[in-house]
Amino acid sequence: MKLLLPLLFLTTFVTFGQFAPSAGIPGTTAIYKDSSAIVEWATEVVTFSRGLEDIENPDGPLASFGEESAALGYAEGNSADVVSLGDMGSITLGFEYSFQNGPGHDFLVFENSFSDDYLELAHVEVSSDGERFVRIPSISNTQTDEQSGPFDNTDATQIHNLAGKYRQGYGTPFDLEDIADSAGIDLMDVKYVRIIDVVGTINPEFGTFDSEGNIINDPYKTDFESGGFDLDAVGIINSNNPSLSINETAMQPVVVYPNPTQGALSIRTNANVKQVTLIDEIGRIVYQGTDEVLDLKQLGISTGMYILRLVDEENNIHQERISFID
Repeated sequence: MKLLLPLLFLTTFVTFGQFAPSAGIPGTTAIYKDSSAIVEWATEVVTFSRGLEDIENPDGPLASFGEESAALGYAEGNSADVVSLGDMGSITLGFEYSFQNGPGHDFLVFENSFSDDYLELAHVEVSSDGERFVRIPSISNTQTDEQSGPFDNTDATQIHNLAGKYRQGYGTPFDLEDIADSAGIDLMDVKYVRIIDVVGTINPEFGTFDSEGNIINDPYKTDFESGGFDLDAVGIINSNNPSLSINETAMQPVVVYPNPTQGALSIRTNANVKQVTLIDEIGRIVYQGTDEVLDLKQLGISTGMYILRLVDEENNIHQERISFID
């Protein structure tokens, strides 16, 4: 019995708390709306279908809060400048430039939750041609024994790859690598993102399931005009915009050493560097300045993989992957 209890505790922790926590907590994947990692925003509503306020009342009204145009452009990060999808409502957005499966997360979705715990969720799908859509695989480990009420809380650490995981102003990021084995999509040329409201009832007749067949339990019923997922914006990290392409030859020679590094990092180049940026694997900026000699330990940066981006006075860019080890 002395061995069984610790094992039971460990199993419970791994099963119910293994995903990234809320915004602002170490280990979160949340990306703030003003992050320079976001380079493009949705520019077009391709399709939009409002869902019912209450899916169990097919003769009832549709959700009606907000205009579809509220999903375009920058994330506002407030409760009002959104479009509510309603139960099983969906919206498909297009972009001026397509995006690709690059380093780390590739795009992110913003919802308008007023707290870290009140989470209205949605599935996310992507397409290269607007016809064939592939869903990002999601996981919900939220309990399904008791229905979450209209304003009940959800633990973010039990949710993975569902839009709405983070409070307003913070995007939920997605990585196209998660669908690398899918057919019918060009991961280097993704043009559309579709958001589909999760109906949070645990009644299997009306409920929504994750990629592992678990029914998803989130606030229900939300039978009012702003019911369902409230979309603020969709931002792009790894855009195919040619004006954002990296011109590595223009800054040659560039030498960054040592790499891997145990903390000290030096940059040697003939170019006049105006900005030095270090970006972690989920797109967060952990350093930005002009220093060409860095002490990562002194800066409080954790070990791991990073992208070092240099910009010179003519806006030429050089970037390379940096490994920071113990």
